[in-house]
Amino acid sequence: MNQTTNTVKKEKFNQVCIWPATVVGKEKIENFEEFMLQQFKTRVQYLEEIETSPDVDINGEVIKGTGNRNDVFFSVHDEDIGKFAIARLAYGIRWIEDVLHGLNYHQKIYPKRVSEYKIW
Repeated sequence: MNQTTNTVKKEKFNQVCIWPATVVGKEKIENFEEFMLQQFKTRVQYLEEIETSPDVDINGEVIKGTGNRNDVFFSVHDEDIGKFAIARLAYGIRWIEDVLHGLNYHQKIYPKRVSEYKIW
C-alpha cells in the first residue's frame, strides 16, 4: 500500500491526521469518509495508508516485533477542526505535527516525504 509521493490535499483540507493501526483499503475510501462524517460530523479527505518501518535500537539493529503496522493518513476540512480536535482523542487519532515533532518522533517509521504534509 505504500506509495512514493504524497497525495495532493484538496483545498481547505489542511490539517493532516494519523490513525494508527487502522486499515481502510482503496475500495473503502468513500465508506471511510462517510464514517468520519457520520461519527464526528467532520469532512475528511483520505490521503493514504502507510505500513510502518520497524524501530531500530541504538546500534541500528531492527527491534523484533515492531513495524508492519498499517496507519491511515487523512486530512480534515479547515472548518471542522474545532469540533474534531477533542473527539479524535478517544480513537487515538493524532495530528501529524504531534507525531512528527522531534520530542515524539524518535523512531523514523514513516517515509521522510510525509513531513511535507505538515502545515507548520
